[in-house]
Amino acid sequence: MSDSDSSPESVDETTTWPDLAIGLYDRLTGRNAEIVYEFEDMHVDVPSGTGEDVEHAPWHVDGTVRITTREEE
Repeated sequence: MSDSDSSPESVDETTTWPDLAIGLYDRLTGRNAEIVYEFEDMHVDVPSGTGEDVEHAPWHVDGTVRITTREEE
């Protein structure tokens, strides 16, 4: 599909994991939805800031992160 074929109702293509997570959460919020992320032995070096010479904190995730939403009555 070319740009000239797109309509305001078309869905933008997601190109990053954070965008995917945000889009999924936004779509499911208010629908009694649940998002579950399961990690097995995941290691992440979290930077202390931006730039070339930043320190990193090692994080280890081994388990489940559960995000739930529910519609208020």
